[in-house]
Amino acid sequence: MANRGRRASSRTRPSRSALALRWLAALVLVAIAVGYVHPIRAYRDARGEVAGQRAEVDHLTRANAELDRRLERTGTTAFVEREARRLGLVRPGERLFIVTGIDRWRKANGPGKGERAGIR
Repeated sequence: MANRGRRASSRTRPSRSALALRWLAALVLVAIAVGYVHPIRAYRDARGEVAGQRAEVDHLTRANAELDRRLERTGTTAFVEREARRLGLVRPGERLFIVTGIDRWRKANGPGKGERAGIR
């Protein structure tokens, strides 16, 4: 029976070379895992940057579409006339009246009084 006890204990304990191979395999796996950390981080950072760039492209596409609509409106005669009047130009035969002090009048008469009279 004593022999059986020794055999059982010798089977459970691996040899030194087997232990060394196990430790070496574990170290190789850890080295591989550490080697993948940087590329994985770089990939995640790049994905975040791509998402940001896509959002910016979407925003610029919408802004470009709005500018295209504005550009189409600029060729109309209504737009040209509105801009000319905004600059103070009048048609031949019209008179230009410049009214000053409107803000001061609005403050003195209150916010709703001028609107009821038709002044805006």
